[in-house]
Amino acid sequence: MNYLCFSYFCKVEKQVTDSGSDFNAELKLKGFKVYKTDSNSAGHSYSRKDFYKINITFGNFVFHYAERSFETDDIFVFFGNPHIPYSCDAISEAHNGYTCLFSGDFLKPNERSESLLQSPLFKIGGNPIFNLNKAQADAFTQLFQKMLAEQDTEYTYKDEMIRNYISLLIHEALKIQPSENNFKYSNASARITSVFLELLERQFPIENANRPLGLKSAQDYAAYLSVHINYLNSAVKEITGKSTTTHIGERIISEAKALLMHTDWNISEIAYALGFEYPTYFNNFFKKRTGTVPKSIRTANL
Repeated sequence: MNYLCFSYFCKVEKQVTDSGSDFNAELKLKGFKVYKTDSNSAGHSYSRKDFYKINITFGNFVFHYAERSFETDDIFVFFGNPHIPYSCDAISEAHNGYTCLFSGDFLKPNERSESLLQSPLFKIGGNPIFNLNKAQADAFTQLFQKMLAEQDTEYTYKDEMIRNYISLLIHEALKIQPSENNFKYSNASARITSVFLELLERQFPIENANRPLGLKSAQDYAAYLSVHINYLNSAVKEITGKSTTTHIGERIISEAKALLMHTDWNISEIAYALGFEYPTYFNNFFKKRTGTVPKSIRTANL
């Protein structure tokens, strides 16, 4: 599976551009950003874990979203949830469109907006891809163009207008039947393993010592993916030869080493960020899997 991304279909993009830092700073400050996209667009740097995404695209793609895949028509709209892993493969070389990124906090100043994020568009069991005809595409394009024009104004209630446009995009999509061009994986074990590994990777990197790891155990991942723990364990073991717990442990150790070498967080902060209730639990976990204690990694790096 190709976890590519063009500028608007991102995993956690690490591309560096001349305006990348400005883009990221503005996105974090305002909580939203609207921009044009095309096959020649430079990538932007932002954390996909923090932002919802809506985009209209003129071009053909195959999307891999949670445990399913979708092939798009020439014109489609996509709804991305930051908590659900997705990637895409381009079929057509030329493509263009518009993208809107926004945080949950930006869209949720009231209960009405919060309910929109609970719609089938953003749920793991829902359908995020809508193929559009020309009339539908024109309607979506006009909304994106209005947002694009509005975000550069000095109007006092600009944010509220942007929220209204986002709500209209969601409502327009809810009135359309979702794409039925679902690919069926020939191997169910490979499918769920791919989703698990992508979801595992999405938990990292740890960027804030005050926001501990959310999914820490095989049971956590099984519950999130709405599958039985035995099924997940069996599938992952069959495809990779390693247990679910081993994959999780290896990734936590890898992140622990990075935090020890590249941050000034103390051991207690790192332990907490990685989901350990007490530093001693983290020390024991680390030593069991590496043969050394966390402090030795930091000392060796001095």
